[in-house]
Amino acid sequence: MKEALDKVKDVVDNFDKDDLPLRNKTKNLDPKQRKVAKSIFGFVIVLLLGALGLEMSGNDYDLGKLMNGESLQESKVQRAEDGTILIGKCSPDKYNCANFEYQEDAQEVYEDCGGTIDGKDDIHELDGDNDGLVCEHLPSRN
Repeated sequence: MKEALDKVKDVVDNFDKDDLPLRNKTKNLDPKQRKVAKSIFGFVIVLLLGALGLEMSGNDYDLGKLMNGESLQESKVQRAEDGTILIGKCSPDKYNCANFEYQEDAQEVYEDCGGTIDGKDDIHELDGDNDGLVCEHLPSRN
């Protein structure tokens, strides 16, 4: 046991901080390179803080849509109540009742895409009588 402690003490006593991988590496850069490195580092910090802010607020955005010039509102990723990301599923008028075998499947899409009990926000127009029950003519799983 004493030998192991002596070895650890020897390693600690002979530790050279300059042997660390990135220690003092920027001292070897010329001022222009150092300025570029600091700018890149600053940009990365700002980007990470922005990502943290989006995560804390619970918002996600489709960067592809943003890069194509769509607004923030149009590129906001929709989520179901359980947090599931609804990519493509909630594009307006994507489904009609013929796309579903069972009423429960149509009802799930309706509710996941913001449909309410009073028939509002029916982006796929699945609820013809606005009673909150969609595709009522389809068979039930039960």
